[in-house]
Amino acid sequence: MEQETGKKSLSREELRKAQKNKASQQEEITATQEEKPKKYKFRIRLIPIWLRLIILVIVMAVAVVAGAMFGYGVLGGGNPMDVLEKETWQHILDLVNKQ
Repeated sequence: MEQETGKKSLSREELRKAQKNKASQQEEITATQEEKPKKYKFRIRLIPIWLRLIILVIVMAVAVVAGAMFGYGVLGGGNPMDVLEKETWQHILDLVNKQ
């Protein structure tokens, strides 16, 4: 009956060998695909890194001045705009460096 249909039935061993061959072929295909160099997409930044650094320095300077004004004006009970005067800082340095 097998000869009449033209199909040959495979034994379990032959089926296992065929499955191993398919698996090894798949591994070879994936290995060759991995060897190809990948194309990298370069990201164009909206704000360049050098500009980010400048913005960071400016924000830090504003935070220091705002903190000094808050500390001197609100916590210290003085006029917040006096923080920006040279005489105020000279007075603070004289108090700190008292000899």
